[in-house]
Amino acid sequence: MKIDILTLFPEMFAPLEHSIVGKAKEKGLLEINYHNFRENAEKARHVDDEPYGGGQGMLLRAQPIFDTIEKIDAQKPRVILLDPAGRRFDQKFAEELAQEEELIFICGHYEGYDERIKTLVTDEVSLGDFVLTGGELAAMTMVDATVRLIPDVIGKEASHQDDSFSSGLLEYPQYTRPYDFRGMKVPDVLMSGHHENIRLWRLEQSLRKTLERRPDLLENYHFSDEEKTIIEKIKKEKE
Repeated sequence: MKIDILTLFPEMFAPLEHSIVGKAKEKGLLEINYHNFRENAEKARHVDDEPYGGGQGMLLRAQPIFDTIEKIDAQKPRVILLDPAGRRFDQKFAEELAQEEELIFICGHYEGYDERIKTLVTDEVSLGDFVLTGGELAAMTMVDATVRLIPDVIGKEASHQDDSFSSGLLEYPQYTRPYDFRGMKVPDVLMSGHHENIRLWRLEQSLRKTLERRPDLLENYHFSDEEKTIIEKIKKEKE
């Protein structure tokens, strides 16, 4: 995958040089390029200006963004504009982006964008219902969530298939050694070696956690017959 990021602060992306993303770059699975679009601003390196019609704040000008993207060697990139008014980013969208070969992220600042910038964009995306000082932190989060899903980035594909949100449910509790830590013991079923019982326990725990913490995820979830039986059992326990 090739990722190009338009930003006024390339130095903010140092965390992407480490951990899983950094290793993906070392393996040749990922290329990330940073473009300071101030370098392409024609008007005394100014990237912002006052909005026509008046109003608060400054807007990101179209010219530096257009010129920067035109200099990027990309065939059919997915161009993502970080915007609080955009589609909310989630695991499903990360899985969608992981299928792409080329991504471009536009990180803005100031009050907003000149609307004409959006003619370059395929997706307007928001990290959540809040406003950041710029798009850099949101872009880093989206890149991290996406890159880990690229084949061979994480050693075992199954290691992210069971992640919270990947299946539509929150992930079940997990334990490692020692069996007894300060009086807190690992559930006996996990020590049984009975794979079917372990699978059923994990499924029930995922459903239980999702019902308790994120019931909204279950509103459009397609339950199997097995899951319907388990969720009804959990609900009856709470009556």
